[in-house]
Amino acid sequence: MSEDRATEILKNAILLEKRGQAFYGKVAAQASSEHVRDFFALMADEEARHVQILSEQFKSYRDNKKFKPERYTEPGFATASRILTEELKRQISAADFEAAAVAAAMSMEKNAIEIYTRRAGEAQDPDEKALYSWLAKWEGEHLAFLSKLDREITEQVWNDNNFWPF
Repeated sequence: MSEDRATEILKNAILLEKRGQAFYGKVAAQASSEHVRDFFALMADEEARHVQILSEQFKSYRDNKKFKPERYTEPGFATASRILTEELKRQISAADFEAAAVAAAMSMEKNAIEIYTRRAGEAQDPDEKALYSWLAKWEGEHLAFLSKLDREITEQVWNDNNFWPF
């Protein structure tokens, strides 16, 4: 891959993560409850971490035409079970804005996974491949968590409105 293409991919990845960080931060700032605010603030923090890692890789590639070898930590929410509480689900399902934000976040995470997975498959540099594989896995953890939250919120709304046929 040409250096221009690698640089372009890194710039777009940084922009993608910054947009995610801004989105989650805005939802956190407008959240109607502490649990919801904390959840979206955590998501914003995770995206900020991705920006930091990608920015470091961008600098390395710009300066040395190489990706830095990294030992990436396991992605995902170590505290997912503590985050996905009944109170969080209740508060999100009671607030249309936050429920819509979960759906929008799922779309953003799917897009990131597709981009990172594709780039990991194209990369010739093993350090670049490792970076994008790790990011795809991490965003996959976000998507899995958001999908579970969305399913549980949907079921709660259905139950509350007697949408079940039995």
